[in-house]
Amino acid sequence: HWQSFLALVNMIMFCTGIPGHYPVNETTSSLTLTFWYTLQDDIMSFEAEKQAVYLQVYRPVYFQLVDVLLHKAQFPTDEEYASWSSDEKDNLYDKLGRLLTNTEQTTTWQHTEALLYGFQSIAETIDVNYSDVIPGLIGLIPRININNIQLADTVMFTIGALAEWLADHPVMLSSVLPLVLQALGNPDLSVSSVSTLKKICRECKYDLPPYATNIVAVSQEVLIKQIHKTSQCMWLMQALGFLLSALPVEEILRNLHSLITPYIQQLEKLSEETPNPSNKLAIIHILGLLSNLFTTLDITKQEEESGENAPPIKSAPPQTGPNPVVVVLQQVFALIQTVLSKWLNDSQVVEAVCAIFEKSVKTLLHDFAPMVSQLSEMLGQMYSTIPQASALDLTRQMVHIFASETNHFPPIKALFELVTSVTLTIFQQGPRDHPDIVDSFMQLQAQALKRKPDLFLSESLDVKAVFHCGLLSLKFPEAPTVKSTCFFFTELIPHCADIPPVGQVVQEDGKLLLLAVLEAIGGQSSRSLMDQFAEVLFCLNKHCFALLTVWLKEALRSPGFPSSRVSDDQKDTFSQQVLRERVNKRRVKDIVKEFTLVCRGLHGTEYAADY
Repeated sequence: HWQSFLALVNMIMFCTGIPGHYPVNETTSSLTLTFWYTLQDDIMSFEAEKQAVYLQVYRPVYFQLVDVLLHKAQFPTDEEYASWSSDEKDNLYDKLGRLLTNTEQTTTWQHTEALLYGFQSIAETIDVNYSDVIPGLIGLIPRININNIQLADTVMFTIGALAEWLADHPVMLSSVLPLVLQALGNPDLSVSSVSTLKKICRECKYDLPPYATNIVAVSQEVLIKQIHKTSQCMWLMQALGFLLSALPVEEILRNLHSLITPYIQQLEKLSEETPNPSNKLAIIHILGLLSNLFTTLDITKQEEESGENAPPIKSAPPQTGPNPVVVVLQQVFALIQTVLSKWLNDSQVVEAVCAIFEKSVKTLLHDFAPMVSQLSEMLGQMYSTIPQASALDLTRQMVHIFASETNHFPPIKALFELVTSVTLTIFQQGPRDHPDIVDSFMQLQAQALKRKPDLFLSESLDVKAVFHCGLLSLKFPEAPTVKSTCFFFTELIPHCADIPPVGQVVQEDGKLLLLAVLEAIGGQSSRSLMDQFAEVLFCLNKHCFALLTVWLKEALRSPGFPSSRVSDDQKDTFSQQVLRERVNKRRVKDIVKEFTLVCRGLHGTEYAADY
């Protein structure tokens, strides 16, 4: 029946290539794509002999399919495109952006663009390192007569898709890099040119030192001319961070100096002005550029990548002296403090300042050490004046990396105690208006318990007050805050035995925690949070079994608690099931989910099953 089958396949082929532009005046061609995928999968799943037979029959069909798809993927002629309504154009870009057809058979820019688009799609989905056509393609790209924005865009994206291949064939960089740098100056190619440069700088950074001066100069020029929108400026800074990471320290510093100086001068001017909305945007923009640059400027990766497995050519010079990012941060620290002092009331500016240090700490890790003391002091002052969540998040990063280091423990301990005591005051005044602060505070306390439980041994830390803040936070309506608070309790409870103040507060007030957890399970909290509450219950069972046995009995004795819908027998069953599970956390989660449905009157309903 081969002939009949092939006739059927050819009919489907006709449907794939049906005349018209998808989805402007035909919407059926895409329906056939699943068929081609499925047929291909079926053929490839056969054993070798059978596969060979089918491939012989179907290989010509798939060659023809490539032709048909390339034809479909072409833009229309300029005249035809101009005649489309704006709705048709939107429809086109929304649905399948580029799958259009062109009836002329000559090699137009549309034909070239469709071929490049095909290569780009392949490069993004499979490893092209072993492909013998890519060198030819890279060689052809500079010869393309780029006279059209759509074609230029696709050329950029195609080069970007081949960035990993270029890292393995760096000799070809010289033929495509000039195209990318040229495109950077065209606002219409903003997204494609900047994202391509970023990919090249990330993948090929050890081959880029000969081009670094040129890349930095062109980038500086387009940044000064403000050709790109904010998000592309941030990507461009990330690209430069990758690029500089591979240079020797003195060159990094030289480039950083020329790159950053105009912004620092601008920031100095802005810091002297009276705060207003337009200079606020400019300040946030500059701080954003710096933090994006520091996000990717990572010289520590050099040592890792120039280890035993890295090819010798790509090894980086050994580093001595302070990290370049630290050098720059120390130079601008006083200026950033000045900016902060004027904008402490503005959470967005404070966030932008914290982001610079947070990104730097995350990237530099222990190399950030020289800044710990002055940053801890600044954070303490900031938070004491006007508490904001971003300052707590940065404190958490600092605790995470430096709390375990003896010589950095004193400033970190002082900062941790200060922000804790300031936050306790917020709780006394009423924390409801600050769910973000409460959320970040709970995450900070959990991180401290995880990284350096000794912080809870301090006489200056009111562990009982922190525990009671946790009880209040469990009742917040915001899910992220409740999750962070449950995380805090699951980190706190295991320290009952080894940290006396924790043991004491759990002994005295642990029953209040159990009551809060049971209220939540009884219907006070969203069902989506039941896993988190189950973890707290499991923790209590594992570390305070004797106490939990008594507390559960007392708590569940109250009529109508935690819900009027549960009988005494159901409460007893729940209590026994929980106390039995001291190893299997998954089982406790199932028990809690079952019990919360009963408490809410949803047990056995379709609504419960759908959830």
